[in-house]
Amino acid sequence: MNLEQFERYPLTFGPTPIECLPRLTEALGGRVQIYAKREDCNSGLAMGGNKLRKLEYIVPDAVRAGADTLVSIGGVQSNHTRMVAATAAKLGMKCVVVQEQWVPHHDAVYDRVGNILMTRLMGAESRLVEDGFDIGIRKSWEDAIRSVKEAGGVPYAIPAGASVHPYGGLGYVGFAQEVAAQEAALGFTFDYVIVCVVTGSTQAGMVVGFADQGRADRVIGIDASGTPEQTRAQVRRIVDGTADLVGLGRDVREDEIVILEDYAYPAYGVPSDETNEAIRLAARTEAMITDPVYEGKSMQGLIDLVGKGFFPDGSKVLYVHLGGAPALNGYSWYYRNG
Repeated sequence: MNLEQFERYPLTFGPTPIECLPRLTEALGGRVQIYAKREDCNSGLAMGGNKLRKLEYIVPDAVRAGADTLVSIGGVQSNHTRMVAATAAKLGMKCVVVQEQWVPHHDAVYDRVGNILMTRLMGAESRLVEDGFDIGIRKSWEDAIRSVKEAGGVPYAIPAGASVHPYGGLGYVGFAQEVAAQEAALGFTFDYVIVCVVTGSTQAGMVVGFADQGRADRVIGIDASGTPEQTRAQVRRIVDGTADLVGLGRDVREDEIVILEDYAYPAYGVPSDETNEAIRLAARTEAMITDPVYEGKSMQGLIDLVGKGFFPDGSKVLYVHLGGAPALNGYSWYYRNG
């Protein structure tokens, strides 16, 4: 399997740290050791996050295409559109992002703070659209691409989460290789990896990368989409495309794609009471800030799985923190008293 054949444009600092979480481990009973891979600390670009690892492999294609405008899509509080805006600013390109009403959440400042504020601050044109949640290809995005062309620009289309882009899974193939190198330095291997999944390419890339190491089934995806059948189908497609691209040399089995559906309620982007308690526990034990849309739900899943005895005693579990904390600002009513 060869990742070196693909050009990579550096947007991150390099390998992200793995941090031991002793107080969270203790709070969850001490039978399972919890660590975090801090993808939220991966760059100086607009607070970083997992999308940059994907964009590093997409940017060279945009440059080769002669693009002058990056065009993407997400929700109002999209981490992805923030990262596309950051990348465009870094490259000296223009940026148009469509921001749809994916979340049934009505905080008075929801469309003025956090991710969308930072997106606008970096000079991106943010187009608010009333359409609801869908991880597929959207007409509003296609309209935005066409409008850039009609204005004389050269758009480069980046889908939601950079996920269904042909190169969308490459960054997290590299992640799996990076983890293996860090494990060698640490002197142990992780028994499980916990990651949030919505548009799919983060987990899909991991599955391919860890499949090469014979342990893809230890990547536990925590669905936060609330549309798990659609998400699973998209992860499957990205896994297959990425595996072919990098030359994995075999088919990834269905049982190697593990997605748990129990934590996305009540809806995408809406935290449950359990999500909020998970956010508070991570903050109060480790000062690790998670968000209501993604990381709060994967943290909720981790906590619940530990409590249920899903992980054998003595397991070492790597929680992958994908970023997203800026979205907290759009949910301030939930956390006004902590």
